Amino acid sequence: MEIPRHWRLKKQRYALVGEVCPHCEAKIFPPRDVCPHCSGEAKTPYQFSGQGEVYSYTVMNDAPAGFEENTPYTVAVVKLAEGPMVTAQLTDLGAEPVKIGMPVEMVTRRIRSDGNDRGMIVYGYKFRPVMQ
Repeated sequence: MEIPRHWRLKKQRYALVGEVCPHCEAKIFPPRDVCPHCSGEAKTPYQFSGQGEVYSYTVMNDAPAGFEENTPYTVAVVKLAEGPMVTAQLTDLGAEPVKIGMPVEMVTRRIRSDGNDRGMIVYGYKFRPVMQ
């Protein structure tokens, strides 16, 4: 992916910024030009709390090219406290087993590196169990 695209997506990837529809108040993530609930224009930024719960998950034992060093890893569908669902990797699991309904919080982590030692490091959101 090119550098300008990473720059455009930095708010949603680093801070979980989506939109709220001014017509029906639906919280939308990722941001879109049209509300999926009422079809109204939705361009009002909305900062999500980053809190949510595991809705579903799977453990990946095989990874696409460039991500082999990460296996095995857990990917989950996270239902955000505000309603939308996002797919993200779970991190910082330790010995705690993943469970449906487990409370999680968004954290910014390295996703991958593009290129060699001087290549671009790509960060994004992942979720971890809520710290006690």
